[in-house]
Amino acid sequence: MSKEYVISACSGMRIDVVQGQHITVVDIEGGQVVDFFGEVTGNPNEFLSTGVTIDCNESLRLKVGDTIYTNLYTPMIEVLSDDVGEHDLLHPCCRSEMYDFFYHNGKGHPNCLDNINQALGGQRPIITPVNLFMHTEINADGSISVEKPLSKAGDKIVLKALLNITLGIAACSVSESQCNSGKCSSVRVIID
Repeated sequence: MSKEYVISACSGMRIDVVQGQHITVVDIEGGQVVDFFGEVTGNPNEFLSTGVTIDCNESLRLKVGDTIYTNLYTPMIEVLSDDVGEHDLLHPCCRSEMYDFFYHNGKGHPNCLDNINQALGGQRPIITPVNLFMHTEINADGSISVEKPLSKAGDKIVLKALLNITLGIAACSVSESQCNSGKCSSVRVIID
């Protein structure tokens, strides 16, 4: 049986997924980044790791057929299909200190670190999620720049859970840059 969730702009949600289920993340309006993180159900000390994922896939990019790994090098999620093909594995969740550093407006600003921590009932000091639909240009000289997402309204990525996972997912809160096309919007998650 399929379950559908809508994560409002600038908010987060906990979603429990059973091994073998598909996770479809839909950019409803287009141009919206989704901070996608998870823990192995019942074990918050084993969690999604973009660093291990980069290591195991030997790539800074995710593509269909790739695996997302935990911090213990356990296969966690498989990428089944992808309308966009552009996701970020480098940036940590936005947080009040980031808003202060770049925009001088961190006090009271909604942010993905707080939203995911609240959703999962934890207090991780930093979370580096898979930033679905986030467009980070990686230049030959090593510099990076965050550009407007390539996702259009209705674009989606479909993932398969390889373990029982407790997901913490946030619709990113950055409206101050091109990260979310200059505005924040809701996203849809379908579990089946």
